[in-house]
Amino acid sequence: MSEQPGRYHRSFPGLAAALVVLIALVVGMVVLQKLTNAVGSPNPTPAVPYAKTVTYVRQQSHLHLLAPPSLPQGWRATSVRYADGRDEHWHLGVLTAGDQYIGLEQGHGPVRAMVKKYVAPRARQQQPVTIDGASWTVWSDAQGDLGLCRRQGNTTTLVVGTADRATLTGYAASLR
Repeated sequence: MSEQPGRYHRSFPGLAAALVVLIALVVGMVVLQKLTNAVGSPNPTPAVPYAKTVTYVRQQSHLHLLAPPSLPQGWRATSVRYADGRDEHWHLGVLTAGDQYIGLEQGHGPVRAMVKKYVAPRARQQQPVTIDGASWTVWSDAQGDLGLCRRQGNTTTLVVGTADRATLTGYAASLR
């Protein structure tokens, strides 16, 4: 053994014991993390209340603002934004019960510009659909995203997402 202070005798059993303690700590941390992540919602995206924002924006906006009066069971709003001024824009993002994304985008820009920005730069136009007597153009991209778009007065409305066509059409029909 060395005469220098702070030194200790190194041995294989001591190394093995230290390694066992270290592995036990790592395993304990992993188990603790799994337990704490399992509690609560399986989806970490929190819901945001959007109804009060809709009321406020309708009073302030120059858009023909649309929003669903309520969401179907299991759906949740995950993002809501409003920008006023020259580039006035309304956004409401929701997740369906199956965690499919649907975004509602409204602004004063032309249809093509909104489709390029929110669906895809090279989105393809498909056959239009009629929803509550209004014609909506349908757009799709190579990855399967869909968009339903219409122009009403000076407002362009785009419903876009990863949900199937029937779900997007139902959501667009719910907008008031």
